[in-house]
Amino acid sequence: MNRFTTFRADFAASLVVFLVAVPLCVGVAVASGVPAELGLVTGIVGGLLTGLLPGSSLQVSGPAAGLTVLVFEAVKEYGVGGLGALVLAAGALQLAMGALKLGRWFRAISVAVVQGMLAGIGLVLIAGQLYALADAKAPGSGLANIGALPGLVTDTVRSTSALSALAVGAGTIAVLVLWPRWQRAARILPAPLAAVALATAAVWAFSLPVARIEVSGLLDAIQPPGLADLGNLVEVEVIGTVLAFTLIASAESLFSAAAVDRLHNGPRTDYDKELMAQGAGNAVCGVLGALPMTAVIVRSAANVQAGARTKASRVLHGVWLLVFAAAFPAALGVVPVAALAGILVHAGWKLIPRRELVPLWREHRGEAVVLSVTAIAIVAVGMFEGVLIGLLMAVAKTAWETSHVHLEIHTPDDEEEPVLVRAVGNATFLRLPKLLDQLDTLPAERDVELDLSGLRHLDHACGAALTSWAEQHRRSRRTVELVS
Repeated sequence: MNRFTTFRADFAASLVVFLVAVPLCVGVAVASGVPAELGLVTGIVGGLLTGLLPGSSLQVSGPAAGLTVLVFEAVKEYGVGGLGALVLAAGALQLAMGALKLGRWFRAISVAVVQGMLAGIGLVLIAGQLYALADAKAPGSGLANIGALPGLVTDTVRSTSALSALAVGAGTIAVLVLWPRWQRAARILPAPLAAVALATAAVWAFSLPVARIEVSGLLDAIQPPGLADLGNLVEVEVIGTVLAFTLIASAESLFSAAAVDRLHNGPRTDYDKELMAQGAGNAVCGVLGALPMTAVIVRSAANVQAGARTKASRVLHGVWLLVFAAAFPAALGVVPVAALAGILVHAGWKLIPRRELVPLWREHRGEAVVLSVTAIAIVAVGMFEGVLIGLLMAVAKTAWETSHVHLEIHTPDDEEEPVLVRAVGNATFLRLPKLLDQLDTLPAERDVELDLSGLRHLDHACGAALTSWAEQHRRSRRTVELVS
């Protein structure tokens, strides 16, 4: 394939990715509680900077729905300037982790925890955006939003303007679901852009009384963090938020890279370099006071499916975003907020692994429990705490499954000979009650020879308990011989 053919393929793919990215960048920004222009800034940095750097050749970076909930809470707590400091710190951490070759270790994170994290984010995102569908303000986050849904229904039914906004949002979701089935049209115009365009046209045609995006201008929207914002980075709560940003953004980017690698036959991702590329992009986004970025599977898949061959496609998509943000910012002011809320409700629904959950429950019930508990914890107590709970559960489940131990018992007919007991497997404190129960079932009047040579691992708790059991039974005038 010659250079011209390759560039033509990348040029065409970049236009497709640009059309997919515009409504998603704006929608994520609005849902995050920041000016719409900041979503475009993150998309521009993701294209022009991260797109140029080595790592993954075809995946596309920008603001992601997966971080919307966390960003919204951070903006509410620390302001837009504080958000910039958080993103800058997260980017610096990603750069350090990439330099230390830690990128590959993100592949060791339990898939159930990642899926549970995304499912929890999806549930919280849907619960929050249901209010935006009706041009209402969400009362809080997580459980508060879910608990107030009956009141939202009542208020919406009583308000003509709320019903109009709901119709716009529901229509947007319907287009997102149905548009891809019209394959000829979907190849020309991506579903998110088609949905927003149709919703905007309907609002204009029928003069519907719905809220529209507030536009402040690209330069006015950029609010770099101040010295006070940077000084807050030493606080414990802020450090926790930075770690949450880093963990979620890195995990989502690297899992996206693995998924994108399965879609094409080109060069594979270098995870450490990709983590550094994401870190560089987030550092710049932090300096500009913009949203954090991750690699986004929707845009990345669109890039591959549109025929992209090299990283030029994602760089060009950043160029188109820059041209749009600089030349046509007023175009955002006619877009109804309910349409963007519809896009994010649809995005949140896609984050929930609905099809995988039932087969997972049948085949790997423990993994399904980890997934569900992680999602519920995120909804109930928060993002960072929920992910930690999920990780701890995954570690506990793995420890339980790998600590399998059983006793092979042989009882000779001659009562003068000892009962032969051979322990096999991994003896840890998790299996200690079962192990001692089995030993207590041995004949009380017989001597015992306990062979521990079949154990691959014997922790201190088990060793001490077995020694204590042997001493106890020696006092009852039986011989207990430990063989290791």
